[in-house]
Amino acid sequence: MAADGVSIPSTKPYLIRALHDWCSDNGFTPFIAVFVDGRVEVPMEFVKNDEIVLNLSSEACHQLDLGNEWVSFQARFGGVPKRVMVPVTHVLAIYARENGQGMSFPFDGAKNPYPSNASEGASDAPKKPRPSLTIVK
Repeated sequence: MAADGVSIPSTKPYLIRALHDWCSDNGFTPFIAVFVDGRVEVPMEFVKNDEIVLNLSSEACHQLDLGNEWVSFQARFGGVPKRVMVPVTHVLAIYARENGQGMSFPFDGAKNPYPSNASEGASDAPKKPRPSLTIVK
């Protein structure tokens, strides 16, 4: 919040768009790491440790929309077309696959109103995942 009580919009969606453009303009493949819970719509069979890494290149996804609230697109997973919907709040990082350059973002799992499937009922204490990057080839 600003000093006058007005909420300041997040810079995160702008940084995601800027780094996506930087990757694309320089011939790199933009990837995002995402924390997965009930708000995220991704193929769950590719989720590991409540995270998934997604290729955002123009070759891999169609109808990409890097909005202020959601990242959405259509892509093929194992040859099957799927719709992907990710809240911007759940993007943990965006980086170039080829060199790992990019940016990671903090994620406060304690503020997450949708627990992940893996941690449901495991504990009453909120789980704060550690962001990690994985190179996918």
